[in-house]
Amino acid sequence: MTMKSISNLIIFLIVLNFSASASDSLNIINKKVSFGFATNPGRSVNTVIVHSTFNNSGGDKYDIDLVIKQFSTYGVSAHYVIGRDGKIYQLVDEKDNSYHAGKSSLPDGTTNVNSCSIGIELMTSYTESPTEEQSKALLNLVNNIKTRYSIKYVLRHSDIAPVRKTDPWNFDWEAFKKQLDNLKK
Repeated sequence: MTMKSISNLIIFLIVLNFSASASDSLNIINKKVSFGFATNPGRSVNTVIVHSTFNNSGGDKYDIDLVIKQFSTYGVSAHYVIGRDGKIYQLVDEKDNSYHAGKSSLPDGTTNVNSCSIGIELMTSYTESPTEEQSKALLNLVNNIKTRYSIKYVLRHSDIAPVRKTDPWNFDWEAFKKQLDNLKK
């Protein structure tokens, strides 16, 4: 084997190993809800929106069931919620429109962002940063989504609704984007 062949083989094995570990580490927990979404089997997904959430209605602010209860009060949802321990909860099927974006628009002017995006909530607060486990889970989940859809944008909620929203809170967005970009190299 030539040195170039060996190098290509090593790169292939590294990528293969990462792909396997990314999907293995997703560990998605089904917590499907019956509210906060509309069926849309013909939708075309091209965007991922990252949010922050916590329960502010009393009790443990990071309890997934209390967060879901709070979502139900407002008639909203997300496709995924990532807990402090990095567990990923799926609330809505990707083929459906989750009500996570509200009044917003993409950089290209597209409105009705719910119809073309997947919403991911990080459980964190105004004063706490996402955990390392959450950051890893988000990176793996977004990377996994990008293998299944032609994703044009990975954006923050504040990017699509800058007057209304400030989330994700206390999250190093530039570092995350750099890590995400490095995965495709």
